[in-house]
Amino acid sequence: MATGKHILVVEDAEDLATVLRDRFRREGYNVETVRDGESALHATEQFSFDLILLDLMLPGISGFEVCRQLRQRDHATPILMLTARSETVDKIVGLRLGADDYVTKPFDMGELVARLEALLRRPGQLLGRSLQMANLAFDTESRQAFIDNQPQVLSARETAVLELLMRRKDRVVSKKLVEDHIFGLSGEVASNAVEVYVHRLRKQLSERGAKVQIHTIRGVGYLIAEEKAV
Repeated sequence: MATGKHILVVEDAEDLATVLRDRFRREGYNVETVRDGESALHATEQFSFDLILLDLMLPGISGFEVCRQLRQRDHATPILMLTARSETVDKIVGLRLGADDYVTKPFDMGELVARLEALLRRPGQLLGRSLQMANLAFDTESRQAFIDNQPQVLSARETAVLELLMRRKDRVVSKKLVEDHIFGLSGEVASNAVEVYVHRLRKQLSERGAKVQIHTIRGVGYLIAEEKAV
């Protein structure tokens, strides 16, 4: 059961907003609901939230723009996107604008609650502009990686993989999500393409002294974690 976490639900469909509000309250959360992007931005200036559930298709200011503006203002609140769109490009755009996860309508309420809980368990320093793990840092605005405060040169796709994994530190990221994130705009993808880019990134981090490891979870996906002291 949640312990008073404060959630903002941004959803223009009144019936769905009511269902979400009632379910989250039963789970023990404090919930506010707004119907459009402008109201969402206003609410975040007036109150502090632990998580924002953000529909992309909103009247006026879109969910994409809400996300962009919040990250531009250095709001580090976790954002869980909710969208009726199934196109991969929408998910990629949302993640690159600073969203932390997404659920596509129609969704299973149990899965939505589980994803929400997972985001709320994440340490605050992993959210927002600066991602940090041991001596490895990543600036999500400049999309620049640093090891021991020294800037690193990575390819665009290696950079995309690193950001995705670091945003989900200590959590397994499915191979499909990695594929969508780095190849969503490119049409057909070779069967081993994800493995190739993960291998290249793992090798570069190791050779440059990053104190992190990218683990392959066979049949599931990938996980980045700090090296354990011997």
